[in-house]
Amino acid sequence: MIPKELTYRDRLKPWCIIRQLSNCQQLTVARFTRRPDAEAYLNALRRLMPAVPHTIVFVNALCVNELSVPIQTQLSIDS
Repeated sequence: MIPKELTYRDRLKPWCIIRQLSNCQQLTVARFTRRPDAEAYLNALRRLMPAVPHTIVFVNALCVNELSVPIQTQLSIDS
């Protein structure tokens, strides 16, 4: 579930490593202040768990607010 607003602590660490789960969900594994730190951690994860997909994302407070809108209100279904 995507939070409606990022906390101050989360805004200090915008670089996230997420794990793609099988049911189209995401799990935040770790958060970082700098991208090189996130890349180094991602490389370690790939060495330890090569079969598990992980991705680095930059989470912006504006993006989270846009993504938190329910899908039903974003789609207009014309009958």
